[in-house]
Amino acid sequence: MNRLEDILIYNKKFVEDKQYEEYSTRKNPMKKLVILSCMDTRLTELLPKAMNIKNGDAKIIKNAGATIMHPFGSIVRSILVAIYEFNAEDVIVVGHHGCGMSNLDSNSIIKKMTDRGIEEKTISILNNSGIDIDSWLQGFESVEKAIIESVNAIKDHPLTPEDVNVHGLIMDPDTGAIEVVVNGYRK
Repeated sequence: MNRLEDILIYNKKFVEDKQYEEYSTRKNPMKKLVILSCMDTRLTELLPKAMNIKNGDAKIIKNAGATIMHPFGSIVRSILVAIYEFNAEDVIVVGHHGCGMSNLDSNSIIKKMTDRGIEEKTISILNNSGIDIDSWLQGFESVEKAIIESVNAIKDHPLTPEDVNVHGLIMDPDTGAIEVVVNGYRK
C-alpha cells in the first residue's frame, strides 16, 4: 500500500466517524491573526500549542524559513488576503533555531536535482532567462536577520495598511520557547 492509499483509507474512517466535528469553526480567524511560519515538521503541532492557537484562531502560512522571497509572491498575497478579506490585524513571522534554511547550500540542492534527473541544460536555460537558481535556492546566515527582513518586507509593503502590527519571533523547536525579535506594537 502506498502513502496516498494510507491517507485515503484513514480519511474515509475519519469522515465516517465524524471526527471532523471537533474542528468545526468559521473561516475568519477569531484572534484576527495571520502567522507566517517555517515548514519545519517540528513546528506542525508545537507552534500552535506553544502560542495558544486553536483551530479557527489564525491563518497559518508555511514556507521554507518563514521568508518573504518576493514582494508580490504568493506569501505576501496570502497575508494581504488575510488582512483585507479575513480581518487579520496582526501578522507574526515565526522562525526557529536550527532552521534548515540557515546556511543552506544552493549548490548542494542543484547537485541533488541533477542526480535525480534534472538536466544541467535546464538549470542553465533558467539561469540564462533571468532566473538566478543559485540565489533563489540560497538559505540565510542568520535566523534573526531573516525574520527582520521578512517583517520589514510585510510592514513596508505598499499594500499593507499602517494599522496592521507585524511581529517577528524565533521559536525553540524543542521546547516551544519564544523570543521576540520584532515587537510590532512598538512603531
